[in-house]
Formats: sequence, structure tokens, C-alpha cells
Amino acid sequence: MAANPRGKAETLARRRRLLSSSCRLFFPEDPIKIVRGQGQYVYDEQGTEYIDCINNVAHVGHCHPLVVQAAHEQNQVLNTNSRYLHDNIVDYAQRLSETLPEKLCVFYFLNSGSEANDLALRLARQYTGHWDVVVLDQWRRHQWISFGMCLVQGSGSIHVVRAGWRPESKLSQRPSDMMWTPKWGMQRWQSLILLGATISRILLACRSAPLGSVPNVPSCPQIAAFFAESLPSVGGQVIPPAGFFPEVAEYIRRAGGVFVADEIQVGFGRVGKHFWAFQLQGKDFVPDIVTMGKSIGNGHPVACVATTQAVARAFEATGVEYFNTFGGNPVSCAVGLAVLDVLEKEQLQAHAAHVGSFLMELLGQQKAKHPIIGDIRGFGLFIGVDLIKDEATRTPATEEAAYLVSRLKDNYVLLSTDGPGRNVLKFKPPMCFSLDNAQQVVGKLDAILTDMEEKVRSCETLRPQP
Repeated sequence: MAANPRGKAETLARRRRLLSSSCRLFFPEDPIKIVRGQGQYVYDEQGTEYIDCINNVAHVGHCHPLVVQAAHEQNQVLNTNSRYLHDNIVDYAQRLSETLPEKLCVFYFLNSGSEANDLALRLARQYTGHWDVVVLDQWRRHQWISFGMCLVQGSGSIHVVRAGWRPESKLSQRPSDMMWTPKWGMQRWQSLILLGATISRILLACRSAPLGSVPNVPSCPQIAAFFAESLPSVGGQVIPPAGFFPEVAEYIRRAGGVFVADEIQVGFGRVGKHFWAFQLQGKDFVPDIVTMGKSIGNGHPVACVATTQAVARAFEATGVEYFNTFGGNPVSCAVGLAVLDVLEKEQLQAHAAHVGSFLMELLGQQKAKHPIIGDIRGFGLFIGVDLIKDEATRTPATEEAAYLVSRLKDNYVLLSTDGPGRNVLKFKPPMCFSLDNAQQVVGKLDAILTDMEEKVRSCETLRPQP
């Protein structure tokens, strides 16, 4: 730490001068300068403590001493690339394999979730010989490399996006019967049937596309993969019904594609009931590829792709070596092993189930008290609180959500919003988040919502504090 640390204003001025404005901050009207973290808490330059309800990256807690120690000890001995034989990478792969279905037994190590999804796309295309991708766009997570360039973002529908197409050419501009938007009030079985029917129409449209209509794709377009977060987070903490993804997988595999489960934000015991969120879909459901990142390294840049022998062999058949300079290095694997050790020793998966259930119960009491809360959904320590303007239209309460998050920050609770309407409060704290934390956060939430309702009755404007 610097002997004379800069004040927040100076740091902010330098950031604005040196970094692109597209690199956004949390709480842009009044950002917090965080200088330290421990467990489920972060501290600003004045020593003020905040409960962190946002940071799923610090999976087992900010600066967990065992994780820090593992990185430090390995750094003192060796850190090099994975072309050298070393125990850490094979030990880590073995430990990960013990958490996954037997079929998912080949591992690739990388630095970030974005890289993991990029590699998953390459694996899928090589294995299937197809090019197109199906995504639930409303449920998409931002990816910033070539994968993200391919999965053009739209307005809450299923798309098949072709590499080489300009944004104005994307499939979302085809007829409206190609579109699917989830309705929260709809029965789950109806929603699933509609999704299946939509995918069928998309596959039919792809197969009927004239040869040569897709630039840079030499053959008639067919499906390589379906990508989805096992519990879509950016879409607003969406909870697909059990059986949802097995149904999708049946359609996709029938079309020659593979199913890719993105566990980057929701894996590693966060859902409590299971170690992986895709396991919520039923014990017999096994994706063809699983991508992981963020929580895998507790803040250290580690990521992984797990797949089947068949997919891996197809990739190997190209003769092209897969190499990632820092992926799978001894320090990263030591960190990954330490994270798994902490999860096991501190029983954090069971802890997430227990604390998450308690938090859902407390939030349910708030829903009964405050009409602005339209829905509460989640598993373990992955929970969304959907704020609406009224029950009849379910219009997203976007401004109210922004005001609430700003007020919570002023009360030393860090929370954020997501979803297409930016109206879903998302809880995904470090896994050591406690019962006491849950009570404190919900107590402050209740007080602010009550104050907001009083302001509305008195016709005051809700604006975040400067």
C-alpha cells in the first residue's frame, strides 16, 4: 500500500482521464473507493465497512487466508506454463472431475470465463461440423472476446446468430414467431412447450436458409451449440423450471448440436442444493460442455472448460495444439485447489443452502408487506428480487430499483440490479454471508422501502443521493 494513499477525488479524476468511459464503475454518481476486503465485507479508504452482496467472484470470501497462503507458497517455488509436467494441474483436474458427472472428464484451463466460452464455441464447432449458435438472448451474459462478437445481443428473444453477419442481419429481425419471451405469470409447462416450439421453428428456418446466404459459412447453416447460463443472471436471476434444459438439449442434439452450460456465476455450490446449477434440472441431465470461471479462483484469474472424450477427440483431430500461456499454471491450480478445500472444510455449499433459505424467507415477508416486490426467486445464495410498478402490468420499477440500491449503499450494503429492465435486485454474495448479514440487509431494505412508500404518498421524487 502506498505511504501516502490518494484521496478518492484524485483517484477518480485520474481514472476519468486515463480509462475509457465505457469501463464503468458501480455507483457512478458517488463511487466507493475500496481498499481492503475480508470475508463478506469490503472497506473504503476511510475504513468504513460494507456488507458485500454483489461479489460472487470472491466465492469463499475476500482474501481468504488459505487461498492467499496457497498462492503465496506456490509463487515462492515455481510459476510457469502448463507445457511442463507438474502435479498441480493434474491434481486440480482430478478434484474437479470428482464434482462432475463421469461423462465430463476432459479439462482445459484458461484465465477467464470469457475465454472459457470462446473455447467452448471452438470445441462445439469442431465436434459438430456446424456453425450456428442458439442462445437465450434475454438470459445472456456479456462476453467480450470473439464469442461475444458472434452472439449478437438483442431484445429478450432466442436467436441463432451467424458469424460474419452484420448486426442488422441477425435472426431477431425475422418474423415474430421466431421470438420467445418468458412470461412470469405463465405456467411452467406452458413456457417450456413454447420454448421447444420456438427452437423447432428456428432450426427449421436455419435448414431452409439458401446456400451461401450466410457470409463466410461454406455450407447450409446448422446448429453447433446452445449456450445458456444454468441460472441466467444478467437476465434477472432467472430460474428455469426443472426439465427445461433437458427439453432444449433434446431439440439441439437432434439438430446435431451440443448443449453448453455456463456455470461461471452459479457453480461451485452457490445454489446450495447441488454443487453445479445444471444439476437442478434433474439427476440424468448432463451438458456436453461446462464452462467455469470467476468463483473458481476466488479472484485469481482461473477458468476451465470440462467436456466429454468425444468432443475433446474431435478437437484433437485438427492437429492444432491448444495452449494458453497462463492457463493451468502451478499458482492458479494451487489457488483452485485451495478454493475447493475451503468449500469442503467450511461446508459452504450446505451453508449457502441454509442461509439462502433464511434470506428467501425474510424477503418473502417483505413481499407481503411491500407491493413493489413482484417476485422473489432463487436457490442458495443466488437470489433475485423483482421490483415492479404495479401487479397488473408488471412494469419494471427501474428508477425505484436504482434509488433503492443507492440508498442501500448509503446504509453500507452493496447490492446491484440486473435484468432487461434493470429492476431485479441480485443477491450473489461471498459464500460466507451469514444469517446475521441476511437480517441486517433485509432490515435496511425494509426501512428504505417503507420510506420510499411514504415519499410516494407525499408526491416526493425518488432520486439517488448525489
